[in-house]
Amino acid sequence: MELTPRQIVSELDKHIVGQDDAKRSVAIAVRNRWRRQQVEDAMKKEISPKNIMMIGPTGVGKTEIARRLATLTGAPFIKIEATKYTEVGYYGRDVESMVRELVENALGIVRSSEREKVKEEAQKRANERLVDMLLPPPASKTRKSSRDEDEYDDDDDDEDPENISDDELVRKVRHSRNREKIQKMLEAGQMEDRSVSIVTETRAIPMIMGNMPGMESMEMDFQEIFEKIAPKNRTRRELTVKEARDFLVEQESDRLLNKDRIQSAAIELAENLGIIFIDEIDKIVASEKQHGADVSRQGVQRDLLPIVEGTTVQTKYGYVKTDHVLFIAAGAFHRAKPSDLMPELQGRFPIRVELKDLTKEDFVRILTEPDGSLTKQYQALMQTEQVGLQFEPDGIEALAGYAFDINQKMQNIGARRLYTIMERLLEELSFDAPERPGETVVVGAEYVRERIDDLCKDEDLSKFIL
Repeated sequence: MELTPRQIVSELDKHIVGQDDAKRSVAIAVRNRWRRQQVEDAMKKEISPKNIMMIGPTGVGKTEIARRLATLTGAPFIKIEATKYTEVGYYGRDVESMVRELVENALGIVRSSEREKVKEEAQKRANERLVDMLLPPPASKTRKSSRDEDEYDDDDDDEDPENISDDELVRKVRHSRNREKIQKMLEAGQMEDRSVSIVTETRAIPMIMGNMPGMESMEMDFQEIFEKIAPKNRTRRELTVKEARDFLVEQESDRLLNKDRIQSAAIELAENLGIIFIDEIDKIVASEKQHGADVSRQGVQRDLLPIVEGTTVQTKYGYVKTDHVLFIAAGAFHRAKPSDLMPELQGRFPIRVELKDLTKEDFVRILTEPDGSLTKQYQALMQTEQVGLQFEPDGIEALAGYAFDINQKMQNIGARRLYTIMERLLEELSFDAPERPGETVVVGAEYVRERIDDLCKDEDLSKFIL
């Protein structure tokens, strides 16, 4: 969170080409959240995030900027489609469910962080349990003949030392020494393939029908009740020591974690650092003819107003305030304009950023510059078959040219066009690669033209390329 805006933009540049204005806007928004944490509490309550609206065609990097930003800052992040929500009273999801999803995401982040803190103690306890499985404690001879084996008195530590026989004392000392030996062997990794028996517990949770209008909160309560009262199913499994250790460490970690503290921390994290990315916001603009689904679209905008402005939402972990959650909306706005949204909703997104169409030069950069560019991905994939893949500069230029031209002739789907072209280009190689180990394939301009040129001349391009 202490990254400067310049550092944030620099990190985003490693994965996303161009769109400098959008990167600067989100970098400032994130830095302002850090600044807010440094001010006095009285002023902290007054400072609200400046929500951002990204406007631009599909495939230019809107979603990727938000997703990379969340990964970079470690903030809870969810991406939702505005079109999957409906006005309360219609069949569909309630807009408040996006806040519940954000809290679940925050819960996962906090839980992972807390697991790391107790990892050492959990491993220690797991090893103790493994030793007990490999060398069960000696049973006391003080047994009740009329009882089952499970009811033997195994609590040797409570016995009076004066009443322990010599044989029993020798047995205990021998067991203690063997236990130490097994402990050392476990630590040395000499018993990883030994088998142990573990009892696992699962609960049979009944399926609850979702998407009932206005009933999400009640469904959530029913689910929680069933989780508590549903009977446990016990299953005995045979695992190797290596497999059992991971299972036991996870079990012991759960026992060491304080659920209430984790839930409180998750809510605080979601409230102060959460990012909700609302995609396709232009699709909930109602047309002039108010009929059918359009009425619901207008209702979704009304329902979004209090969420974006700041309200309190009930979740299974407690109440969550959205006053300081950062909302980033995005849309292509081909058929509608941002001004077609409700004026009140427009005011909740004071920062407007327009993302530019990708040029041929941008496609060249996308294919070469990012750490996980498509060319590097395909090279790594082919390397698994011992096939070398080399992209020449003129081959890259040709690929970028075809991607740009097809976007101009057909629907402009931005950088996603490269996925379909690359897949078509390397289809034959991907199929034959297992039979061509040791070869090196050079992708130059001629190689690209042979495989893509005919398709681009075909009038029915959608048959081959999206």
